[in-house]
Amino acid sequence: MNILRILLIFIPVSFIAEYMGAPQTAMFILSALAIIPLAGLMGEATEEISFYSGPRVGGFLNATFGNATELIISFFAMKAGLFDVVKASIAGSVIGNILLVLGASMLIGGLKFKRQTFNQQATEISSSMLLFAVIGLTIPAIFTHTVAPELLTTRYEGLSILVAVIMFSIYLLSLVFSFFTHRDIYSVDHSQESAAKWSLSRGILVLVIATIFIGVESEIFVGAVEPMSEAFGLSELFVGIILVPIIGNAAEHSTAIVMAVKNQMDVAVEIAVGSSLQIILFVTPVLIFLSLLFSPMSIIFNEFELIALIFSVLIANRVANDGESNWMEGIQLIAVYAIIAGSFFIL
Repeated sequence: MNILRILLIFIPVSFIAEYMGAPQTAMFILSALAIIPLAGLMGEATEEISFYSGPRVGGFLNATFGNATELIISFFAMKAGLFDVVKASIAGSVIGNILLVLGASMLIGGLKFKRQTFNQQATEISSSMLLFAVIGLTIPAIFTHTVAPELLTTRYEGLSILVAVIMFSIYLLSLVFSFFTHRDIYSVDHSQESAAKWSLSRGILVLVIATIFIGVESEIFVGAVEPMSEAFGLSELFVGIILVPIIGNAAEHSTAIVMAVKNQMDVAVEIAVGSSLQIILFVTPVLIFLSLLFSPMSIIFNEFELIALIFSVLIANRVANDGESNWMEGIQLIAVYAIIAGSFFIL
């Protein structure tokens, strides 16, 4: 967290640079460096609030606000008409969480502990739900990619809204499942001696302030995406699927790795798989609903995004089978992510 505190200096620096009319490439870097510590503060605030709300509600808050940064960035990108960047960031978040975050957690945790275990039953449920969610994203895309273009009408856009409503409904039902009817499945003892460092009011205040500043920095960040992409010869697809998820979820990623080092793989796996699940079932439908205020956005991903998503989820299901992990599995997941990232880079 000390490094994140130091990075907070980039908040006023980015404001001054924006006021002075700095080049957009510089604004992209400065705003990204400002977003990372703000996301970290948001995660720390929700963690402190969890001491007062209880571990179950606290875990839900961590997952929700952990994705808030990307939701805010995606909202401003959608408002700017960068729909390809938004959809790429959705796919990139899922792929990054499952392959990069989970892989790094297994690798670094596995270097310290020969064999690590996690709640197999809970992870299998989450992984199966994730597979369903990806199927929900895949069906509309397969429909539009296989039907002759002249047969498509504007009515197919309503399919995205229908899928969004179904996914959001499943998300709400999953909360009932995990919080009430089957909460015993998710009960894991993470007893620890630590206590809250902040008061409840301070935690809420920091959470609100961090959210506001992330909104401001996200608008600056999104405004610099196109100029930066042109300056460095990067496709908007690469920016959306690789850079935006890494920047938006940097603090959450580091938390998963820290938990793995503490031999709390349940938490690390929950962050990786649970966050991916929330991206598809909560963030994506919310973005679809918000897009109706501007220009309706469809849930249509390109073929390579779909393939990468499907294989990533299949890997997550495979890892969840035995309820244990080691550093070699982490290497394999990271290697697959590197191949996917390299492929998007040359597009």
